Amino acid sequence: MYHRFNENKYPSTNIKMNIFDEHMKIIRNLGYDFYDPKNFLKEFDNPKNNKKILITIDDGFKSFYTEAWPYLKKNKIPFILFVSTEPVGRAGYMTWDEIKEINKSEIGYIGHHSHTHEYLIDMKESEFIEDIETATKIFKEKLGYKPSIFSYPFGEYSLFMKNYIEKNFEIAFGQHSGIIDRNKDKFELPRFPINEKYGELKRFKSLINYSPLEYKSLKPAEKMINNNNPPKLIVEFFDEQKNIKNINCYSNDGGKWKKSNLKFELNTMIIQFEEIFIPRRGRVNCSLNDNGKWRWFGTQFTIKKN
Repeated sequence: MYHRFNENKYPSTNIKMNIFDEHMKIIRNLGYDFYDPKNFLKEFDNPKNNKKILITIDDGFKSFYTEAWPYLKKNKIPFILFVSTEPVGRAGYMTWDEIKEINKSEIGYIGHHSHTHEYLIDMKESEFIEDIETATKIFKEKLGYKPSIFSYPFGEYSLFMKNYIEKNFEIAFGQHSGIIDRNKDKFELPRFPINEKYGELKRFKSLINYSPLEYKSLKPAEKMINNNNPPKLIVEFFDEQKNIKNINCYSNDGGKWKKSNLKFELNTMIIQFEEIFIPRRGRVNCSLNDNGKWRWFGTQFTIKKN
């Protein structure tokens, strides 16, 4: 997941184009193909066994159009551009004509990213629905259709929000890190956020080579934390997954990243966090060196202020 390109004053959401170029070369040099979003949708329930890389860009900043779009077009690299409809045409954002140009191309796929791009989880349920429906109406007016792929702003969602998105879209992405496999929930798919700090080439090469750490279920289903802080994270793995006791997890409960204490009961892993998660987002990342193959999954909680 990328945001801005060559906007160096925003390092937390920016990537320099020379580094982005290196990222794309790493993907190709490692022998991976880029996933066409249209095929990604068609094949999700019956995926091929060969791993592919899906490129996504959030927010529709002008720098994507001026910097990354010519590069992607020249190199025929497919991608999803997630657009929030309210900022379109404002300073620093793409215009509808530019978005339409992407939409008409053979490699660009437009995704739904809400209307306001506000903290939707802080809205009343009716306000959240109104925000999504407003964007949907605008997409239909401007593009002639409603995008079928959704991306949660800031990767934040409650169970109510997820259930609503599930009824109205084909697939949805968060911002928790991980590798997609056929067992991942279609409406909370992981992505690796990439920026200047986390786009360093050695790290990027490692991310590209990760395999999924597959699991049967992950609880709690409610990712919004209110009074149940900290929650208990329960991950049930498949019987076929060996070496689960070699898993290491790190979490930012208490406001600092630290190694989590894990408890195992047969094929189930339980994390009872030591401290509460600090607003606004709580993250957990788990990895496993599975006989030389690195597996990874992550999850994210959103913490409501009382």
